[in-house]
Amino acid sequence: MKNLLEHTGIEPGRLHFSWVSSAESTKFVEVVKKITEEVKALNSNKAYAKTKPKVD
Repeated sequence: MKNLLEHTGIEPGRLHFSWVSSAESTKFVEVVKKITEEVKALNSNKAYAKTKPKVD
């Protein structure tokens, strides 16, 4: 999947898989914080950022 994302212009670091049981709320919070930090560090994906159309 990560290779496919790279091919389409999406950094592989934007895709994360993790198994967390409903009984593991602490682990869920940790995983979400870690993923959020990693994705924020990548900044915005310029290829998919919305731009305002130019009006002449």
